[in-house]
Amino acid sequence: MSDLPRKAVTRTAKLAALPLGFAGRATWGLGKRIVGESAEIVGRELQQRTAEQLFKVLGELKGGAMKFGQALSVFESALPEEVAGPYRAALTKLQDAAPPMPTRTVHAVLEERLGEDWRDLFLEFEEKPAAAASIGQVHRAVWHDGREVAVKVQYPGAGEALLSDLSQLSRFARLLGPLIPGMDIKPLIAEMRDRVSEELDYALEAQAQDAHAQEFADDPDVVVPAVVHQCDQILVTEWIDGIPLSEIITDGTEEQRDRAGQLLARFLFSGPARTGLLHADPHPGNFRLLPDGDDDWRLGVLDFGTVDRLPGGLPTPIGISLRMTLDDEAETVYELLCAEGFVKESIELDPDAVLDYLLPIIEPARAEAFTFTRSWMRSQAARIADPRSPAYQLGKQLNLPPAYLLIHRVTLSTIGVLCQLGATVRLRDELEEWLPGFVLEDEPAEEEPAAEA
Repeated sequence: MSDLPRKAVTRTAKLAALPLGFAGRATWGLGKRIVGESAEIVGRELQQRTAEQLFKVLGELKGGAMKFGQALSVFESALPEEVAGPYRAALTKLQDAAPPMPTRTVHAVLEERLGEDWRDLFLEFEEKPAAAASIGQVHRAVWHDGREVAVKVQYPGAGEALLSDLSQLSRFARLLGPLIPGMDIKPLIAEMRDRVSEELDYALEAQAQDAHAQEFADDPDVVVPAVVHQCDQILVTEWIDGIPLSEIITDGTEEQRDRAGQLLARFLFSGPARTGLLHADPHPGNFRLLPDGDDDWRLGVLDFGTVDRLPGGLPTPIGISLRMTLDDEAETVYELLCAEGFVKESIELDPDAVLDYLLPIIEPARAEAFTFTRSWMRSQAARIADPRSPAYQLGKQLNLPPAYLLIHRVTLSTIGVLCQLGATVRLRDELEEWLPGFVLEDEPAEEEPAAEA
């Protein structure tokens, strides 16, 4: 019924061809060098060909392959500039678009899930998708009550495709590692596999989006579209216009970049405190910048298919350890990291070395306003990824507890997007407002003695 390559053998063959393609291009590059072409020219062309093949295949397959590509796309800032150039265009293509389903397939899903008279639910329905992503595509329409809506239709076979892709990708994760310095690809793929069922469940997505829409209904900074209708494989929400964040990254003004960065940080830190949920898919395709009169802007937020459930907000130990790190309290920070499981009981580390490892990472929280740049991101990646550096050796000894895995990925992804924006952000303001434990609570004031009668 669908053009999505569903059979495991077909998808596996496409993905399995990637490592062979990498090896073939390496041989091609060696041949070019032998006949006298410069290493710089050959290397640049080799990187470009590799990027084109990798992301062409990931985009065509949709499913887990494309989702993995989208997750990588926010980390292109970590690549050295001479490498990032050829990859950037191919990576960012995955943030907003993928080959769409045939119209007949869309109609078949709508008829199966909404009934034969599904068209009666809409005053208008645009056949051409407005966006196509990893497990579904979105059509613009007008609901029967006159509201403009976005109709998300899940690809038939999306679950099977997700699992097949991620299983195959995990087999050659080592080859993909050099794409993003300092990032371990295997845990990223494993975490995606663990969340497949949630991604496919539009009822859970509708609940998460509805919770955010209600909480942010009158918010001056953030817009979350209300849920209009939900059933198996179909999610209908209110439509919002705006400039995709990917366009702000490439063509936005300095004012737009800074505003988008500040609002992105504000939403992602305030969300858990206000809703008990963390939006866990912060790539630019899920955000819009909406004009709000008088040259102001609001942030539109889409796609709540992946969330982390944090009923008490972000864990208080994160805020406490950040504050103590900024206060150079090495021993206390180390004790807290041990208690939370970041340092295994079998390992003993130098608290001062741990503090030296952490301080550059949290540099943005020290400044009143910090400008996130690709060069800063590259310096952090190089520091952590260089096997000769003490930071690399120490980083390999630290442990990431399962409860913090998704929070860690969202934080890294958000930093990656802020660096793509080149935004100047008052991050400390958001941490003080929304991160439990970051601000030291005042001691209770001493009671005044009672006045004598």
